[in-house]
Amino acid sequence: MEQIPVLVARDRSSSATMTVVLPSRKAKVIGDRLLPVLSTDSLLCSDGASAYRIIAKTKGIEVKSKPIAFIEVKQIGQSDGAERQLFEYAFHIGVPMAILTDGQEWNFFLPGEQGDYGERRVYKLDIVERDVGECVERLERYLLHSAVASGAAIQAAQEDYRNVSKDRQMLAALPKAWSQIIADEDEMLLEIVADRVESLCGFKPAPDMVAGFLKKTMLGHPEPTALSRASQPTARAPTPPMATKQSQLEPTTHPQNLLKSPAPPRVAEMPQRMGFSLNGQFHPGRNAIDTLKQVFNLLIQRDATFAERFAGLPKHGRTRRYLARAADDLYYERPDLVGEYSEKLDSGWWMSTNHSKHTIGTIIAMACDVAQLAYGRDLVAHLGE
Repeated sequence: MEQIPVLVARDRSSSATMTVVLPSRKAKVIGDRLLPVLSTDSLLCSDGASAYRIIAKTKGIEVKSKPIAFIEVKQIGQSDGAERQLFEYAFHIGVPMAILTDGQEWNFFLPGEQGDYGERRVYKLDIVERDVGECVERLERYLLHSAVASGAAIQAAQEDYRNVSKDRQMLAALPKAWSQIIADEDEMLLEIVADRVESLCGFKPAPDMVAGFLKKTMLGHPEPTALSRASQPTARAPTPPMATKQSQLEPTTHPQNLLKSPAPPRVAEMPQRMGFSLNGQFHPGRNAIDTLKQVFNLLIQRDATFAERFAGLPKHGRTRRYLARAADDLYYERPDLVGEYSEKLDSGWWMSTNHSKHTIGTIIAMACDVAQLAYGRDLVAHLGE
């Protein structure tokens, strides 16, 4: 099939257009037609055809030998899936910015960054859907000749990429952060939920109830409790099959079965004792709060400076202190909790009690650090499941 070369030249300043049918695509043929209408301050932006480089050199026109941006143009609606070809071109040419467009939709990429095609996209612009002002601002930000030539366009794209990447990382971390807050039984979250329940029904649930509900509904794996184990159905022994006439006549016990030990009888699981062990001596407690109270009482009795040193720790709870000289100092942001959720120790110090078992375990571990005890070895807490 014969191809006829056609040269189309347009002056952007005056919109004047020249269209010429050429006998060939040789540099001399193109130059004879193009050179008379070119000014010396022109800039050659070519797809690499050698004829234009020869013409530019003849006229003394600046030639940018190292491209800065690459634009892949597709027909309208044909740009989907063209990223692979775009990135291959960009890789071989070595451009820092690549643009894929079908005229309506413009996708700006930084091929040298990390991630898949979508993650390396800086911006996606649909000139039909977006308002004119935004279209002009984005196209000039990334494609204005002076900005591209000075490197400002690349810097702007890199800055936008960092912002997009930052947002993407934050969105990816949100589920993990939410799961950790629930798993750690964050006191502030438990308190917010408990307060809202109280406002709805008039009764305030304990922190353990709120924590169990959140883990069950949000994480899907609640901590097993004695109540949940007790409510599970007991496994029944399989019903032996009906004996046939032949089985009644033949012995059912084979000689090899006589060598096997009988299965051990099932023993009911004993509930775990509540309390704590210190250097091998067990101290029973009525519940988790009572266990914490006994730990504080015993450690203060062993060391008169313990309470002062523990209270001086810079970090207690977000909205409360775990130990204080006065009850009013426990809930500095929620004084309404002082009357119901504080207890006085034997030494006269006060402890806060609006805690889940998870938080109580954390407080006891902090107390061990202050008392220079190894938590889990010197002092072992049994708070129930």
